[in-house]
Amino acid sequence: MDGEARRREIMSCLKSAENPVSAASLASRFSVSRQIIVGDIALLRAGGENIAATPRGYVLPWEGGDVKRTVACVHDRAGMARELEILVDHGCQVLDVIVEHPVYGQLTGQLHLSSRYDVQAFIRCMDADGARPLSQLTGGIHLHTISCATEERMERAVAALAQAGILLEDK
Repeated sequence: MDGEARRREIMSCLKSAENPVSAASLASRFSVSRQIIVGDIALLRAGGENIAATPRGYVLPWEGGDVKRTVACVHDRAGMARELEILVDHGCQVLDVIVEHPVYGQLTGQLHLSSRYDVQAFIRCMDADGARPLSQLTGGIHLHTISCATEERMERAVAALAQAGILLEDK
């Protein structure tokens, strides 16, 4: 299979996937190296495809939510799972995490978490790799872009973050 055909098939896989698709699984499927897949993804992005890389694999950004908002949060490492579970339990998808770095400026990590299963897999991955959350660079302060189907769900999710003491508010 030539590169162009493989990239068409990669897009087909991503469009039909219900979960993130890892570069390793694509490499195995197409009998190429993981690095070839990474290059294919780069070429697809350069060609205008909107492909996000998450800690669990590649996804096409979720377009299901009608309401998007950026929320400012603050918590320690122990509060990360609680924060993410509050959001997904209220029917929101956590699209990303954003911090302001003093040298690099805005750093964004793609998350695309929409269920407790996703959150738990993300936390397990962080723990297994000994990874530290981006928010550790900023004393726990960070932003999330979240998407919900309705404004009511969004309001309930934001209120629950405030009630849990996670929402960064003017004190």
